[in-house]
Amino acid sequence: MFEGLRTVIYSVSNLGQAKAWYQNVLGKEPYFDESFYVGFNIGGFELGLDPDPAGVRPGDNAVAYWGVAEADAVYRLLLTVGATPHGEPRDVGGGIRVATVTDPFGNVIGIIENPHFKIE
Repeated sequence: MFEGLRTVIYSVSNLGQAKAWYQNVLGKEPYFDESFYVGFNIGGFELGLDPDPAGVRPGDNAVAYWGVAEADAVYRLLLTVGATPHGEPRDVGGGIRVATVTDPFGNVIGIIENPHFKIE
């Protein structure tokens, strides 16, 4: 039924600032850029920014974990560009490391270094 993570959408109060911040973090332009939604393609998965926060409080949505090669390095990078600590990098078993940060818009971003998961 489920084929895998496709999209995570973060509600943001200022779409322009959020788009610029994520462009800086991701090092790429969005593939979809409209006043009502901005989408980035990251390795075949989508990170979306939604300027309509109706019914959502900052940080009250589910955490999506984004695959990274080195969790500790990415965690430090995110902190240097304006994220704040939420959960420091830690090994959860089997060489898998996870961490969470809060972006400048109140969203929790999860990162995961998983040597067992390969994109097919």
